[in-house]
Amino acid sequence: MASRTSGTVDLRDLERSLEQWHEPGGANLCELLQGMVGDGVGAGLERTMQLERLKQAVYRLRIGSASERTLVLKRHAPSVAQADRLLAERWLPALGLGDGCPRLVAAAAEREGRWVWHVYEDLGDESLTVQRVPRRLAAAVDFIAELHTRAAGHPLLPEVRWRARDHGVHFFTANLGDAIAALEALATPPLEVPREFAGARERLLCRLQRLREDVPRRVRIMQEAAGPDTLLHGDLWPKNVFVSMADTSPRARLIDWDHVGAGPFSYDLSTFLYQSPAEERPWIVQRYRDAVDRAGWCLPGTEELNVLCHTAESARYAHCILFDAIAALHDGAAWGIAELIDYERWFEALRPPLPE
Repeated sequence: MASRTSGTVDLRDLERSLEQWHEPGGANLCELLQGMVGDGVGAGLERTMQLERLKQAVYRLRIGSASERTLVLKRHAPSVAQADRLLAERWLPALGLGDGCPRLVAAAAEREGRWVWHVYEDLGDESLTVQRVPRRLAAAVDFIAELHTRAAGHPLLPEVRWRARDHGVHFFTANLGDAIAALEALATPPLEVPREFAGARERLLCRLQRLREDVPRRVRIMQEAAGPDTLLHGDLWPKNVFVSMADTSPRARLIDWDHVGAGPFSYDLSTFLYQSPAEERPWIVQRYRDAVDRAGWCLPGTEELNVLCHTAESARYAHCILFDAIAALHDGAAWGIAELIDYERWFEALRPPLPE
């Protein structure tokens, strides 16, 4: 998680604090919070607030000197804000999983319409990254399997794909082709680049071109083995998985649904596997397999599952490579060049997640 900065503020100072962090729309957010405090969100509490920066565009707000009420403030682009609202208020409730994400408390749009602030309930700090114990991990895998099996083939999936993202075959093929074109355009960079960039660009381009040659085989396996499309979290890192142990049984919930979309289960599962220790991955897959079996699914074998997961991760790499290249080409961003050099090394090291 990014470094945090906190300070005690009141409603008059909140906008100034957000301006110091170069956050737009602070006035609209403060107006919303003023109404919420007046309407009882901070009932019985002083209006002193503790503002904690979790990362860019994400803050924790503690209301009252006793810090008895905390909220998470998050800035979205309008399209993402709309998808997140639909997820919380329509898509997850339609699956009977309305409590699978933080409750959306309120929202405020910047007057120019470029940004929307969402106010969420706070789930705390104990994500699976912090509390990765077997019981919590099992509950997380079970919830992911339940999400995927309940949403598979659901009538709302076309709306999810339309309003949010498509993480299926098109995500793989389009990003691959666009990334190759962008790297080819960088043969003559519009900015000064490190000496090692030319070789890294050539190797990265060759790697993507070989992957493009393998597209027919990979697409066929996706169509034959991935099963029906389902609702996907889209960014299933352990840091986005929270498991509460307050009740008699663990309760998993997911945060940061900014990449929500529709596509094959392997898009989510692959992220979770690649962000888990190698020694845990066979157990995770077996737990997921057992859970979906109970719902009537038949998970493909290890060889096909490796192809599906490697394809999904390669598609995400291509997506990042594309936008790093665009930043370098059109904005002269030196950081885009640096990240492309890094991705060449990461792609070289990328392997299927499971031992065969």
